[in-house]
Amino acid sequence: MRRVVVVAAAATGISLFAGAAVLLAGEDAPEAARTARTTPSPGDPLTPGEISRAGAIATGPSHEHMKAGRVELLYVERDDDKTEDDRRAEAYLYDYADDSLIVRTVDLGDNKIVRETRDKGVQPPPSPREETAAAELLLAHPKLGRGVRRAYAKAAGRELRSAADLGLRGLIYSQPGGPCATHRCVRLFVRLPDGKHLDTSRIVIDLSAKKVHTLEW
Repeated sequence: MRRVVVVAAAATGISLFAGAAVLLAGEDAPEAARTARTTPSPGDPLTPGEISRAGAIATGPSHEHMKAGRVELLYVERDDDKTEDDRRAEAYLYDYADDSLIVRTVDLGDNKIVRETRDKGVQPPPSPREETAAAELLLAHPKLGRGVRRAYAKAAGRELRSAADLGLRGLIYSQPGGPCATHRCVRLFVRLPDGKHLDTSRIVIDLSAKKVHTLEW
C-alpha cells in the first residue's frame, strides 16, 4: 500500500513540475529557459527538422544524379561518435551506377558535410522510397504487372491506382555469381487490401539495372 502512495505522490510531483515547466515556457519566461527546452543536446534523437536539413545538405553534391535516378537517399540518423560534442547526423545514400554506399556526416551546427565515405558490398535495408520504386518496376512488367493488378482488383473491388495502394515490405536479395551479387536487388512482399499476400517468392527487382528477374528453381 505504501508503494502505491509513494508512486501517486511522485506522479503528483511530476504533474506539478510539468505545470511549472509550461509556465516557464510562456510569454514571460526567460529566454534562456525557452532555449534550454527547445535546443537538443548532442545525445538527443534528431528532430524532424534536423533530419530534413541534414538530408538536404547531404544530397546537395548528388543533386543532378538524384534527379536522374542514379542516387537515392536511404536514411538519416544521428552520428553516435562519442568523441564529438557537436550535433551531427549521418546520411546514407546509394549510388546505383557503381553500386556503392555513400555515408556523409553533416555538422548540424555549421550546416556542412564534414566527412564522406564510400564502400562497395554494403547493402542496408531498402528504404520506403526504394520499396515503392521496386513496386513500380513490378507493375510496369508486361506479364507480372497484369497479374498484380488483377489480384488487387479482385481483393479490393476496384482498380489499382498506383503502387501506393499496395502494402509493401522489401528485403535485400543477394545471389553469388549473378547480377544481384553486386547490384542492389530487392525481394518485395506485397499485401493486398483483403490481408492476403501475393506469391512473389520468385520475383527479384534489380534497382541498379531497373529490371525484374524471375528466379528459377
